[in-house]
Amino acid sequence: MKSSNHELPLFQINPAIKALKPSATLVINEQCQQMTKNNEKVFRFGFGQSPFPVPDVVVESLRKNAHQKAYLPVQGLLELREAICGYILRTEQLSYTPDQIIVGPGTKELMFLLQSVNQAEILLPSPSWVSYAPQAEILGRKVTWLLEEGAPDPDFVASTLEKRCIENPDQARLLVLNYPENPSGRTYSENQLEKIAQVARRFNVIILSDEIYSGLHFDGSHRSVAQYYPEGTIISNGLSKWCGAGGWRLGAFVFPPALNDIKKAMCVLASETFSAVSSPIQYASISAFEESNELTDYLRIARMILKELGSYCYDRLDKAGAELVKPQGGFYLFPKMDAMRSRLKVDDSVSLCKKLLTETGVATLPGSVFGRPATELSMRLAYVDFDGTAAMNACEGQQTLEEGFLQTYCKTTVEGIDRLCQWLSS
Repeated sequence: MKSSNHELPLFQINPAIKALKPSATLVINEQCQQMTKNNEKVFRFGFGQSPFPVPDVVVESLRKNAHQKAYLPVQGLLELREAICGYILRTEQLSYTPDQIIVGPGTKELMFLLQSVNQAEILLPSPSWVSYAPQAEILGRKVTWLLEEGAPDPDFVASTLEKRCIENPDQARLLVLNYPENPSGRTYSENQLEKIAQVARRFNVIILSDEIYSGLHFDGSHRSVAQYYPEGTIISNGLSKWCGAGGWRLGAFVFPPALNDIKKAMCVLASETFSAVSSPIQYASISAFEESNELTDYLRIARMILKELGSYCYDRLDKAGAELVKPQGGFYLFPKMDAMRSRLKVDDSVSLCKKLLTETGVATLPGSVFGRPATELSMRLAYVDFDGTAAMNACEGQQTLEEGFLQTYCKTTVEGIDRLCQWLSS
């Protein structure tokens, strides 16, 4: 048989997608895995995965519900949405009904659906998590970075948001706030949230409040901007960070009644894409959002360990000459090394992280992928390279960490930070 002139199928990749690179966090995780296979010493500070196990009560619930196989409602299992309502009421003092909630396969997918149905300019405080902007670019949305100018200003988000809105007050906008923040570990005070809410209300800006690290606020005092701007705030939360269940892929959006049309549109899109989240995962996740002594103690211990370890890493980097904020939640730091530019002999954050990895084995992510200027010598590091199960077991019944705890149970992280600081000082 004579072969066709077209031996391969014809196709054309969407130019917006073709221009993108794979998620920086996933790339660094795969690179670290390969280095480990090659027996190279690597300190895995690039991938932000909770080091702690999924709580036993939640794991047991999954075991009991492994037989669940029916397709569930697109919006999510009713009993799970009821549990999420209880969780939000308990932790945020905000009252919602199950009909105001969508359950999805991770908040990342829900964020993409939101940007798909809502044709709005995306406003991102710099720095921000690596996937917000690429999702917007795939969909052809305009991305505007809110950059802090001059001296440190705790109210820079509110002031730069107002400035942007005044320039074009009639533009539809979506402001994405993530706090405690990935990549810096900082959070917003109640006063700062109130100022942001005032500007958003004045210009009818929708806020996506990404609170995936809310349960890991070190003092357990997280507050949502929805308390000050309930009619215009969508709360995003899930199990990946505070419940250690990143691979479970379960997240939820909570909508105010005023944004019901957006919720309905997202449900339609969900019905044509993922249909419904895994049934066993949804049933098992009910126990994660319900109040229990086990989960309360789990979060207390996780916060205690991360707060002490974050303080240790901050102090070491601060003394080594890096510029950074002390973390208030989560498990990230975002040091800047511009003052050491001549000694480090690099001109951008990508070169900085490559050189650091090559010479020390410390894997981090460049600040440029978080919306910082390419020439800024900044990086994000996730201080989670330790055995979270062993660390938690060692804290059982303890109200404070024993002396030497970090050096014993967080040894790899401590060693990696020390090696980084020695490299900066050499």
